Amino acid sequence: PHQHLFQENLSTCVYFVLWLPTSSPSWFSALIKCLPIFCLWVFLLAHGINFLVAHRSASRILAGLIFSAVGDAFLIWQEQGYFVHGLLMFAITHILYSSAFGMKPLDLKAGFVMTLVSSFCYTFLYCYLSGPFTYLVAVYIALIGFMGWRAIAGLSACIGAVLFMVSDLTIAVNKFCFPVPYSRAIIMATYYAAQMLIALSAVESRDEDDFKRRN
Repeated sequence: PHQHLFQENLSTCVYFVLWLPTSSPSWFSALIKCLPIFCLWVFLLAHGINFLVAHRSASRILAGLIFSAVGDAFLIWQEQGYFVHGLLMFAITHILYSSAFGMKPLDLKAGFVMTLVSSFCYTFLYCYLSGPFTYLVAVYIALIGFMGWRAIAGLSACIGAVLFMVSDLTIAVNKFCFPVPYSRAIIMATYYAAQMLIALSAVESRDEDDFKRRN
């Protein structure tokens, strides 16, 4: 199965090498953008259906990856009016990831810190937002902040969640505030790394469960 992580890294490199222009969206560019996420589907499926059935967290992460791919495709056509559709797909992704990570340990201190971080991000963006985005972005930040809080249970998930937040914050600043230098490279590099680490956390949780059973 770890061979599929290599394939994910390879397909990520293909994306950056081709560097398809966002000004002329196409199904081919959507396929190339989604290819690393498809590899993560295969990575989880390679562990077997029984693994996904027995470990609900893994099946929810797989479902999150599916919604992520749909969101990626929508964002290819964001200038054609599909940005909100992509936002919705990733909002569902964060709900699924939060459900996969669970509520233990609770760690209210981490929750408080994440609330402060999320509040700061929204306060920064607020003056640049207008219309429906004023509340849509607020809801989205709350969801990804909650996901980041629940990801504290595992190292891979935690780092993945932080990278996901960096990626999405860069998108928001670049879209609503001002142009971010090398934004596309920052957004996609942190995004692909985040998804890989979150997918890896599903397998780590299985290994931890197996270790507990043996002891």
